[in-house]
Amino acid sequence: MFCFMVEVERIVKANDREYNEKFQYADNRIHTSKYNILTFLPINLFEQFQRVANAYFLCLLILQLIPEISSLTWFTTIVPLVLVITMTAVKDATDDYFRHKSDNQVNNRQSEVLINCKLQNEKWMNVKVGDIIKLENNQFVAADLLLLSSSEPHGLCYVETAELDGETNLKVRHALSVTSELGADISRLARFDGIVVCEVPNNKLDKFMGILSWKDSKHSLNNEKIILRGCILRNTSWCFGMVIFAGPDTKLMQNSGKTKFKRTSIDRLMNTLVLWIFGFLICLGIILAIGNSIWESQTGDQFRTFLFWNEGEKSSVFSGFLTFWSYIIILNTVVPISLYVSVEVIRLGHSYFINWDRKMYYSRKAIPAEARTTTLNEELGQIEYIFSDKTGTLTQNIMTFKRCSINGRIYGEVHDDLDQKTEITQEKKPVDFSVKSQADREFQFFDHNLMESIKMGDPKVHEFLRLLALCHTVMSEENSAGELIYQVQSPDEGALVTAARNFGFIFKSRTPETITIEELGTLVTYQLLAFLDFNNTRKRMSIIVQNPEGQIKLYSKGADTILFEKLHPSNEVLLSLTSDHLSEFAGEGLRTLAIAYRDLDDKYFKEWHKMLEDANAATEERDERIAGLYEEIERDLMLLGATAVEDKLQEGVIETITNLSLANIKIWVLTGDKQETAINIGYACNMLTDDMNDVFVIAGNNAVEVREELRKAKQNLFGQNRNFSNGHVVCEKKQQLELDSIVEETITGDYALIINGHSLAHALESDVKNDLLELACMCKTVVCCRVTPLQKAQVVELVKKYRNAVTLAIGDGANDVSMIKSAHIGVGISGQEGLQAVLASDYSFAQFRYLQRLLLVHGRWSYFRMCKFLCYFFYKNFAFTLVHFWFGFFCGFSAQIALDTSYWTFINHVFIWGSIAIYFSILFIMHSNGIFGIFPNQFPFVGNARHSLTEKCIWLVILLTTVASVMPVVAFRFLKVDLYPTLSDQIRRWQKAQKKARPPSSRRPRTRRSSSRRSGYAFAHQEGYGELITSGKNMRAKNPPPTSELEKTHYNSTSWIENLCKKTTDTVSSFSQEKTVKL
Repeated sequence: MFCFMVEVERIVKANDREYNEKFQYADNRIHTSKYNILTFLPINLFEQFQRVANAYFLCLLILQLIPEISSLTWFTTIVPLVLVITMTAVKDATDDYFRHKSDNQVNNRQSEVLINCKLQNEKWMNVKVGDIIKLENNQFVAADLLLLSSSEPHGLCYVETAELDGETNLKVRHALSVTSELGADISRLARFDGIVVCEVPNNKLDKFMGILSWKDSKHSLNNEKIILRGCILRNTSWCFGMVIFAGPDTKLMQNSGKTKFKRTSIDRLMNTLVLWIFGFLICLGIILAIGNSIWESQTGDQFRTFLFWNEGEKSSVFSGFLTFWSYIIILNTVVPISLYVSVEVIRLGHSYFINWDRKMYYSRKAIPAEARTTTLNEELGQIEYIFSDKTGTLTQNIMTFKRCSINGRIYGEVHDDLDQKTEITQEKKPVDFSVKSQADREFQFFDHNLMESIKMGDPKVHEFLRLLALCHTVMSEENSAGELIYQVQSPDEGALVTAARNFGFIFKSRTPETITIEELGTLVTYQLLAFLDFNNTRKRMSIIVQNPEGQIKLYSKGADTILFEKLHPSNEVLLSLTSDHLSEFAGEGLRTLAIAYRDLDDKYFKEWHKMLEDANAATEERDERIAGLYEEIERDLMLLGATAVEDKLQEGVIETITNLSLANIKIWVLTGDKQETAINIGYACNMLTDDMNDVFVIAGNNAVEVREELRKAKQNLFGQNRNFSNGHVVCEKKQQLELDSIVEETITGDYALIINGHSLAHALESDVKNDLLELACMCKTVVCCRVTPLQKAQVVELVKKYRNAVTLAIGDGANDVSMIKSAHIGVGISGQEGLQAVLASDYSFAQFRYLQRLLLVHGRWSYFRMCKFLCYFFYKNFAFTLVHFWFGFFCGFSAQIALDTSYWTFINHVFIWGSIAIYFSILFIMHSNGIFGIFPNQFPFVGNARHSLTEKCIWLVILLTTVASVMPVVAFRFLKVDLYPTLSDQIRRWQKAQKKARPPSSRRPRTRRSSSRRSGYAFAHQEGYGELITSGKNMRAKNPPPTSELEKTHYNSTSWIENLCKKTTDTVSSFSQEKTVKL
């Protein structure tokens, strides 16, 4: 007797496969395919017979096997039915074969596993729970691992999580101190027998809870100790980890949706039509059966002598019953199986049109567009909602330092000889950095004035660049070639430090107590006295350093709305200029950051530093006291200027989004990235604008807060007079959504909705999701930030289920696979994050801008062609079938066919192929020299057509004939458009009228929306890495402890990890409690 055990907690023992096997944990083999050898036939046949027509023809085939009622052979039905099913099965098998191939490629990757006290190469699929694995730099993580030790100090390692959340900035993971001592000692690792008790497999990427028991002591585990499958080890020579979750139990696979059988609206329409036509067919059969019974009872007796029937052998009622089934077979051509063959052929042709489209070919990487399925082409023309990833889909994820404002002057603009601002062209030469040996060769800057200011020794410019080189969390190292390499947690910081590097202020190295930079060729070491770290509440970071001359300075950078409040009153004029510059930068879609500094008195700093030490040692209200001290010293700042960093969009993104919006297609951005970063991209893409009536931010920390924020947002949107449903009444859901679709058309303003992942988790609950969907569908733009791959799929399913709309999901990474599988149509972009999204998609190409042509050209044409084909096809078949119905009144309803099927098929082939053959035969004969040689008297004018075309009168006749033929049609269509315009014609007229009536836009000064754009740097992490840097845990250098009183505080922070974890939790809680509705 077997019993099904539900896993309530996971218990894993290291280096003990026998112990772990009794729990029957999943192995590390993954399966993304739909079929195997045993299940292919039944599952595929089940899917195919979901088509009503296939089931209909199967029943028809069974009827044709009964001799008493069939006047047609079963061969005419079974051959095309088997042909259609076989062709579809071969196509499905081919698609699944590539999935198997991809699975095998992943499962057969090699990994070093500790077995029998030595490292052995094992395939990923043979890795078991409890095994200890060695990873090397730039290697993919095979399973969800507990980090034991690494090559970095104190068991740190850096991982890239692009396949999980789309972020390419590095994350820090650190091992327990008790396990980091194991190092790379194979014998000690082999003797490690710790037992981990943790949570069961789940899809939460940012949470992990567990306990490690080893050496009679227990150690708590959190997400910082875990490396997830799909991550890539970066900037770490090696690390060892213990497998906790394997294969389908890993968080990556838990977030991957299942491959679903997708059908188009045309397929569903055809199923509905088949049902109606089948009902119509039954009505025809009943009419003819009744006619046969009447005819048999009144006239049929006169024919029995000729038919040698015995008296009473066949009643009229029974004859009508048999006739009914006979006519069901005869009239089956009203829905012929050739319909589906023809549809599949047309779809195949449309797929080749997409594959052959040169306007969707990306020449830089030689990547063409590819239709990976042939069954969804016409659905492309019906898309209503697009769900898009951000990183790598809308953006290139490349940060570039573009412009800056220093002391009220903008650098980065290009002017002509008349001092007029001009666009940067290819002819414009950038600043030459080749003379600088340590400059980044890929960095380009076109304004030569900044270099001139540096050479002239402008103190403000030097201080500005000095701040960029000092105030950051970047780590530096040299590669084998002696080149300086920066390790950055945020691409924004990398862009700023690289810019300072190219302008002569080169960040060289750092220790917990010092920062060394090279200022215009001179090596300068600054004493790092304090590090005022970033968090989501402060939205800024500051450092306090002492230069070789003994001056103490505070350097700060952060969001302009926060930093401007800390400025000294003497900065009023400069503040006004810099604010105008920031508005200009923001209008161009650049991410801005304010820069300021303060000179500190030595005595004042020592007093403040003493209070900071006391606050660090406090047991109560420690964080509040530290935050207060940070606020106290970060005041009376002197403004230096601002930076403008461009997060490069892919080419044509803005135009594509604009045109898709004009087509009434709504675009939702679902990203795992930070909120402010996503908002910046929204502004850069013109999805968010300062002209919007309102931008709603949902950041509740529980279901009650989320429901309240949604209610307030809807009140602001609709006004106070409308009674809102709270989502609890499920029976009124359909009526409510129908009302929403009506109200949606009455919304006159532009609104946007921004929601965080933790709030979305509560909003997707059954009693809140109706409110979320109602509000989101009324907004022009929806941005979901910090969402997991599973939440992306849940949002898509929500719209699919309750809006009954056709959806499309587009992404480029493994974190987009579940979303791509859930949508009606999935599009994969061949980006920098691998081919997982492409392999799971229905269509793929290299750039987001090609989506416009895919939908508005190929999708529209495919839909029109398919609709016209279906109309013609049903007309043809009704015309052919009703001939037999009418013939029944002339043959005594005897179920005889008017036209023999084989004869009719032969006639079809003769007229189709024969007409083509005759046309080309005559054409070739009339233009050949051979016919003249055979019949010179009958064809004396060979080449007459060629000579005739040289005569002007011939061309005049052709022109007049063409005009005479075309003008009536043109006139008819013109009158039809004018008198009976279609919906598209009406929309075009309205758009033209709007353009004419719209007054010329005048650029007027506008109050910039608060927090419309901010540097993504300030939001790269929930908590900064300042304490990690100042503690020295991530540095290899082993320096003696400092003797300076100002530096002792860094070595007193022995519990930096615990403090960091505690700060992270508190910061998230405080940030989530912000209930601001407007940005």
